[in-house]
Amino acid sequence: MGSALINLLAFIVAISVLVAVHEFGHYIVGRWAGMKVLRFSIGFGKPIWSRRAGADDTEYCIASIPLGGYVKFLDSREGPIDPADEGRAFDQRPIPARIAVLLAGPAFNFFFAIIAFWFLFMDGVPAYRPTIGEVAPDSYAAAAGLREGEQIVRIADKDVRAWDGALIGILDSLVSERRIPLTLEDAFGKRREAVIEIPADAAAGLTEPGVLFDGLGFAPGPSPAVIGNLQEDGAAMEAGLLEGDRIVTIDNQPIAHFGDLVEAVEPLAGRRVAIEYVRDQVRRTVYLTLGERTTDGVTTGYLGVGIMMDNIGPGRSFVSAIEQTWAKSVFTVQMLGRMLTGDVSIKNISGPINIAQFAGESAERGPRYFVDFLILISISLGILNLLPIPVLDGGQIVYQVAEWVKGSPLTERAQIIGQQVGILALLLLMSFAFYNDIARILG
Repeated sequence: MGSALINLLAFIVAISVLVAVHEFGHYIVGRWAGMKVLRFSIGFGKPIWSRRAGADDTEYCIASIPLGGYVKFLDSREGPIDPADEGRAFDQRPIPARIAVLLAGPAFNFFFAIIAFWFLFMDGVPAYRPTIGEVAPDSYAAAAGLREGEQIVRIADKDVRAWDGALIGILDSLVSERRIPLTLEDAFGKRREAVIEIPADAAAGLTEPGVLFDGLGFAPGPSPAVIGNLQEDGAAMEAGLLEGDRIVTIDNQPIAHFGDLVEAVEPLAGRRVAIEYVRDQVRRTVYLTLGERTTDGVTTGYLGVGIMMDNIGPGRSFVSAIEQTWAKSVFTVQMLGRMLTGDVSIKNISGPINIAQFAGESAERGPRYFVDFLILISISLGILNLLPIPVLDGGQIVYQVAEWVKGSPLTERAQIIGQQVGILALLLLMSFAFYNDIARILG
């Protein structure tokens, strides 16, 4: 019950925030374009809160059904307008202004993603290196010769640093080439090439939610013990270790990841130890005396190193935020296109039930994960609204362009037919989404 309530609340918060961002884009650009705004609503149905304000007496409201929202502009096609408002109706403004208003909603969703990424990057992002975990026998990964503990450093012709980039690269290669070329690096910096070959009739099935890694035959492993930061009072800095060094043994005890590092260091407080590490693909050894830390009366060893974090400053963070938003947007569009061709499973279409579950899970894991979730949904919302379906922003833009080319509005019959086709397309999309949600619940 508690989990369901968290899912519901997280879903309502997520949808409300992203719809508010989207509709504010329409609203503010419409105001700038000289249009009169009659209503700004978050949610549909009966208002549970409303307030009128501004020179235009605009109604701002929160409605009872939190599954969307809208901005209602004055429109002469809906009835006569006050002579004082002549020229301020949506349909009376220049077509470029109308198109700008329609584009503004999706644009603000992308802008939200950029700003959210920017704040995350400035705060520092844990770089979870794409490391191979357990490899299943008689699997595609085993046939390619993948070994547990190796790190993926390149997929096809693109370098990868973290799992999010690696996942995009794996899926892209899978659906486009039916093979996944990898460059792997072992604990001592030695690199080699491997290719996971996928039969053509199995590729689409591997794109179903939750199937990819089991289908390929390997699990993501924990990040290697690569030094991300050094504490000034730590033995590691005094001994000359640097950020980017990968610790592989402590007193001949293998260190595969940071969990191993913590377990190895804790019982060795004040002890002199030999640490093997890799720098620039060269294996080295350093001898140092571990420090001590006492917490709640318990003394443990202290090396003074932390996990790798991508801290790149405000300027570079903003550029990276734009790059990430662009990359995820392009990837989403590619996946949608490949669903239409059958190369990617349509089971990836999620409805409100599944989105609510993801919202709740991300909220329970912490603010950073919830913001990541908001970014993903915001990008998806922006792309969805740009589809050329008449009831969406993209379809309305098509109408405006057609009027621009034709020199007059489309006939009422053409618009009605377009609306009917658009509603049918959305109903089909929603049917797939609800079917997938129910199928996941039933297992």
